[in-house]
Amino acid sequence: MGYINQLAINSKAWLILMASALSLELVALYFQYIMSLAPCIMCVYQRLAIVSIILAGLIGYAFNQYMIARLLAFALWGIGSVWGLVIALEHVDMQGATLSFFYSCDVIPNFPQWAPLHQWIPFLFEATGDCGDINWQFLGYSMPQWMTVVYAVYSALFIIVLGSRIINLKKV
Repeated sequence: MGYINQLAINSKAWLILMASALSLELVALYFQYIMSLAPCIMCVYQRLAIVSIILAGLIGYAFNQYMIARLLAFALWGIGSVWGLVIALEHVDMQGATLSFFYSCDVIPNFPQWAPLHQWIPFLFEATGDCGDINWQFLGYSMPQWMTVVYAVYSALFIIVLGSRIINLKKV
């Protein structure tokens, strides 16, 4: 547990978190622009969750020696990983629904008026696909199913690292 406890103050651990999430974001852009797989609204929300994890890693990497920065990084990591998991699970439900009229897929993201990310950064946050379409599979699993695994791993790591910090009564 001592090793896990020290990860929160290790800049390399935060860098790995950021690099892994950035890699996923780049893969999403590859799927969109090279493989011509249009992202749906749920994909856009999952991208935002990944951006939250990227920012958590960046803040943790640059400012891990400051408790307030670590708290912010943990908050972004936790929100991104858990919210991403919820969205991915909902997306899997949408794709697996036998009665698809129970689920509707918006076209315009529901971002706050003060932060219309789909207008500010359309190449990343504009939804042009349909949530129910399964256009890509790997080993028999769709993209939302794989993202469920990814977010479950991020969430588990978040719980383990933060839990270790809390159990050892160290500064978060």
